[in-house]
Amino acid sequence: MPMQGNLVILREERPEDMPKLAALQNDLDTQGWGKSLPPDYTENMYMKRFEGREFSYDPKEARFTFVSKESGEFAGMVSYYSLRPRWSVILGILMDKEFWGTGFAFDAQEVLLNFLFTELGLRVARVYTSSGRPHAVNLAKKSGFIVSARQRQAVIRHGELYDNLMMDLLREEYFANHLDLVDNLPALV
Repeated sequence: MPMQGNLVILREERPEDMPKLAALQNDLDTQGWGKSLPPDYTENMYMKRFEGREFSYDPKEARFTFVSKESGEFAGMVSYYSLRPRWSVILGILMDKEFWGTGFAFDAQEVLLNFLFTELGLRVARVYTSSGRPHAVNLAKKSGFIVSARQRQAVIRHGELYDNLMMDLLREEYFANHLDLVDNLPALV
């Protein structure tokens, strides 16, 4: 069952998404945290990963394509990985530049955070980015993330040095920002 926000629908990845995901991953402006430079992700690599999934629920990671709720148009991908049950997770997001500034990324991030904190009962969500990605830093801050670790001048992007940032959002901070939600888990003492 897809998860819905105000602007987007988070749904499963589909074969027709693979060319768009590869293009986003190969674009230095849209890729989240590339493992290789220059990027060399191919549609075949994405399709192989997609087809290699087993039909089972692995709670340690998940990827969702998000589409415009109004038009159904592909806008990007949001994911989580390195899940430590009932404790922590790392988030990632890739979004087509055509949708930058529309609120789609924030809506997709909020839908995923709601799931992680209310359904999976996590204590902390983390994102990794760099100071050279102000749109990613501002997106995380908008949901309440704060910079919790900084490696100075650890990233080179477009010939400039930037800081590597780890940002996190604690459970109690998430619920303090969402007074309409009830935290049904007992506090740790």
